[in-house]
Amino acid sequence: MTMDHSHHGSGWSAAVSATLHCLTGCAIGEVLGMVIGTALGWHNGATVVLSIALAFLFGYALTASTVLRAGDTLARAAKVALAVDTLSIITMEVVDNGVILAIPGAMDAGLGSLLFWGSLALSLAIAFVLTVPVNRWLLARGKGHTAMHAYH
Repeated sequence: MTMDHSHHGSGWSAAVSATLHCLTGCAIGEVLGMVIGTALGWHNGATVVLSIALAFLFGYALTASTVLRAGDTLARAAKVALAVDTLSIITMEVVDNGVILAIPGAMDAGLGSLLFWGSLALSLAIAFVLTVPVNRWLLARGKGHTAMHAYH
């Protein structure tokens, strides 16, 4: 008998749910970072660093806010967020930024360009697809979003 570690269901559906949670925080930070860096005319490297930093900030903040709303401490919220989201966010950010950097001209296209927005959307979609198996692996081992059960 296998043990279901998820309140969302078992197997792949739980991994998709966990990845959608991760994608929400990552996308907010990623898009905000890309928009700020591009609008300010920053070098691609600085824009990517800002995007990654904001993706982690928003990703962790979404999880931590759930823990805080449940009445737990800030220290516990930070610990849970780090345990739940780190590998998922790393995977998503490596894939997402790798894809957008691999598309010729995407980073330099400008905020009014379909190439910029299309590349950003494509990179997030690919990152989502490639992060689902990571979250499936974590959930199968009782890690990742399984730590969130007490807060839902």
